[in-house]
Amino acid sequence: MVFDITQLRKIRKQLDMTQHKFAKEIGISQSMVAKIESGKLDPTYSYVKKIEDKIMHLTKRDEKEAGEIMNHKVISVGKNDFVLDVINIINSKGISQVPVVERGNVIGLVSESSILSAGVNNIGKKMVFEIMTESPPIIDKHAKLEMIVQLLKFYSILIVKEAGKLIGVITKADVIKCLK
Repeated sequence: MVFDITQLRKIRKQLDMTQHKFAKEIGISQSMVAKIESGKLDPTYSYVKKIEDKIMHLTKRDEKEAGEIMNHKVISVGKNDFVLDVINIINSKGISQVPVVERGNVIGLVSESSILSAGVNNIGKKMVFEIMTESPPIIDKHAKLEMIVQLLKFYSILIVKEAGKLIGVITKADVIKCLK
């Protein structure tokens, strides 16, 4: 985060905090907060850093986590399943991708794109391991929304695990639903 001390009043108000409450959280006086916000005081680097760290802590505390966003209904397939069966799952469930799981571990992904890339000739005779792509990122259920959004810029799905067990998946659609 690039912190601009001149935006302190705006940030404090977004946190719905009074100057007194904000000052108490940081460990400085309310009058110092008032002087910084009015531009009458140019704080030292150590005070700016202290304020920035506290703001980061306060904003992260309310940030949603993967466990709140994820879809708990995980549909997966095995590497030895037929691609035709995966196509039927994708069509019947209205989804676009399915993790490939072997002995509880995600080893790959079958998506609409990987199916189309495999070619339409003899697709029904192919097996999942022949067309699957690499495993998507695996995150913890406590991963924060900001990190999830960054990962989804590069991946179409994220796998959520807890204690080595697959407990959910997150797609862009899941993130958009949680924004309301």
